[in-house]
Amino acid sequence: MDYLLQLWRKIVFRLLNYLRRGTIWIVLFSLLFMSISFVTTIKPAYRLSSSIITNWTSQIDESVFIYLLRMENKQYISDVSSNEHEQLSWSDLLFEFATNIRINDIRSLLGREIPNFYAYDQKIIVAGEGTDYTDLPIESAPPLDVVLENRDASLEEDLPDQKPEDKPDLEHSTGDKQVVFLYNTHNRESFLPHLDGVKDPNQAFHREVNITKVSDRLASSLKKNGIGAQVDHTDFMSILNQKDWEYWQSYDASQPIVKEALANNKHISYVFDLHRDSRRREDTTITINGEKHASLFFVIGSDYSNNSKNVALATALHEKLEEKYPGLSRGVTQQGGAGRNGVYNQNLSDNAILIEFGGVDNTMTELYRSADALAEVFADYYWNAEAVQSQQ
Repeated sequence: MDYLLQLWRKIVFRLLNYLRRGTIWIVLFSLLFMSISFVTTIKPAYRLSSSIITNWTSQIDESVFIYLLRMENKQYISDVSSNEHEQLSWSDLLFEFATNIRINDIRSLLGREIPNFYAYDQKIIVAGEGTDYTDLPIESAPPLDVVLENRDASLEEDLPDQKPEDKPDLEHSTGDKQVVFLYNTHNRESFLPHLDGVKDPNQAFHREVNITKVSDRLASSLKKNGIGAQVDHTDFMSILNQKDWEYWQSYDASQPIVKEALANNKHISYVFDLHRDSRRREDTTITINGEKHASLFFVIGSDYSNNSKNVALATALHEKLEEKYPGLSRGVTQQGGAGRNGVYNQNLSDNAILIEFGGVDNTMTELYRSADALAEVFADYYWNAEAVQSQQ
């Protein structure tokens, strides 16, 4: 009898234990599904976006991700020949994640203590001649009322012309197809030599004489080289003013225009956003064959996934410019994180890049020469790429 009683007690205890464990799992699964429901139903403004996750993980060294991959996939170990990822310091990782300070990068500390030092918190993908972290492009962020202010402006009387008789016999042409889309998110960025009485580079803005002139010239030069281009002339600064937005929201204003262009013109394969750098003449001017040119800088955003093709395009154009016009390109840089947009609408196309044309002290003559040079180089790149695709 005692034996049966003890056996019964054991059975009851085990059943209760199983029920207790089952209840815990039921509670855990319930909490999981409740969390998922909460995250998917809250307003978009409060959700975790890819940019937020990018910012959280940007301070984590790549070796951490390689280490985690090797833990899950042993085959990956044989593919990594370097021993630099053998050891992972979890204390360093926790410190970096908690403080957002990278132990092997002093810029992550100084960037919070020294005003404007965040400008150095960029990545140089390809450095042109003389390019380093001290002369990377500066993205101005003036008050909108300064940008919209009326100013007097003028152009040179002897701007370089493109005469019809100078047009070469084209071996290739896109015909009526417009395969390049040109626009200017900061469309009122202007140049001091053309602003009457304006000396302050922070006031180099004008409603008509601005970077959009360079887009028009580039489109004309592309056509001369057999490449059809579509130019957008939207005044995004007026849109900001109408919507009571700030200057840093410029890309929110330009994004719908890019989307619309891509949707309405299926031939568009390349998207170029032309800007004017805020750096001074000594950093943005180069003499080639005895003539002054405004230098170029290619900018790729880092706050969106899979930007490798955009990087490849910018790098290829830089290298081709180095062959024909050495020194014209200052290089390719990747920007993102705090204080920057970090996407620049480049998530809309694999061939979207931002191009800095000259700086506040360059003239339209210098800018037009650079536009002509870029058009010539891009045409070579385009037709080579088309030839490769046709063979595949």
